[in-house]
Amino acid sequence: MSALEEAVSVKPASQQRVSHWIAGKAVASKSGRSGVVWNPATGEAQASVDFASAEEVDEAVAAAKSAFPEWRATALSKRSEIMFRLRELIYAKRHTIAGFLTREHGKTFNDALGEVARGLENVEFACGIPQLLKGEYSEQASRGVDVYQIRQPLGVVAGITPFNFPAMVPMWMFANAIACGNTFVLKPSEKDPSVSLYLADLLKQAGVPDGVFNVVQGDRVAVERLLAHPDIKAISFVGSTPVARYIYETGTRNGKRVQALGGAKNHMVVLPDADLGMAADAAVSAAYGSAGERCMAISVVVAVGRIADPLIEAIRERIGKLRIGPGMETGNDMGPLITKEHRDRVASYVENATAEGAVVVEDGRKHAVREQNGFFLGPSLLDRVRPGMHCYDDEIFGPVLSVVRAETYDEAVHIINDHPMGNGTAIFTRDGGAARQFQFDIEVGMVGINVPIPVPVAYYSFGGWKASLFGDLHMYGPEGVQFYTRAKLVTSRWPDPSTSRVDLGFPQVR
Repeated sequence: MSALEEAVSVKPASQQRVSHWIAGKAVASKSGRSGVVWNPATGEAQASVDFASAEEVDEAVAAAKSAFPEWRATALSKRSEIMFRLRELIYAKRHTIAGFLTREHGKTFNDALGEVARGLENVEFACGIPQLLKGEYSEQASRGVDVYQIRQPLGVVAGITPFNFPAMVPMWMFANAIACGNTFVLKPSEKDPSVSLYLADLLKQAGVPDGVFNVVQGDRVAVERLLAHPDIKAISFVGSTPVARYIYETGTRNGKRVQALGGAKNHMVVLPDADLGMAADAAVSAAYGSAGERCMAISVVVAVGRIADPLIEAIRERIGKLRIGPGMETGNDMGPLITKEHRDRVASYVENATAEGAVVVEDGRKHAVREQNGFFLGPSLLDRVRPGMHCYDDEIFGPVLSVVRAETYDEAVHIINDHPMGNGTAIFTRDGGAARQFQFDIEVGMVGINVPIPVPVAYYSFGGWKASLFGDLHMYGPEGVQFYTRAKLVTSRWPDPSTSRVDLGFPQVR
């Protein structure tokens, strides 16, 4: 049986109803509210997902709070052992997980396998938690006095994750959170929720105690309760900029530590000396992979000088060779979008582009695949786009690539730095000096040099600048460990009667 056949043969554990995972077991919701889980490739409803009430969120938080004291006291080596087992289980079941992603999100099977692999990197990073939580020690800071710092877990923490990476982004969050000794409540997207329960079961199989990892499905009711719940100490979020700002402001107002990753408008600068074929390959791959539903997708190419016309033609040629269709069919390059409403919203930017003064080079609305019942939209290419147009200013989050023409390097940098979002960017050039200057000048959190999607490896941290990140710390990696722990500083002196005396002065180093 091939990997694809294996993935297709395994159906969701709760094919008709997806609900919660609380205290180590699946729990059917009593709220009476639910939503539809669509198959984006067919346009058919394939399951329903329960929406948690505030009381059911409280139940999950209570389970996490109850499990925290024992989990916090668990030896680092034991936590590391469990993370190693989890890593092996996820790797062994990667094709099954990818099948969930393809059925409910719509991305191609190979793309789904890539998502699992990048998420798994974060579990592997968390396997080294004994090393990551080593503190600092200063002997003889004063005569007979030692000073040392330790890092301790926060308690119950929560993650609110987006539809576009329903396996990877939860792993970004819970791997470090749990390894650091916290307990975790996950609120996944209601659009593709099944993989959250599958991961919960793998965590249980790996030896994670009941209550350490919990899942509440739902909508805004669940989110609002997590933001307000007094026992939630920290919240991680990935989503659009308006929602990220709201999560950050509401969570911090309620006394929580918050990291909220917002939207993106990622630019790719192509200088005149760039390798044309390499730049065109990168632009097409980064713009249309996963139907453009990536926060690190390249949505704007800034073509500098004379390279603009040949670059557009090279991109157009490559677009014509893309195969669009169901993600479970071998050979397709791009699948559908997540919902009909989102597909139609993305298409509206192409529809309105001409009226705003852009040139529609390729119109994805005319792609033959739209004759199917799924939520398909072909790749679109817009030329002569300028700041101020909706197709430039907004995060489209779909298969629409805009080309902005710049006369000079300085103009290209100004265009990028002037945009309110600063998630990711890239430059394509053969000039090392220009590349180094770009990384110095650009006001963006993640930079690629001849790399179109510069997602950091798991032992660095992920996050943008400006309106792409709300909070002090980036996600996963070393900053993720810092986010899920707090420092405690200890100043220690053991009794020596010969040095003891009454001294009302402010303590000094002697």
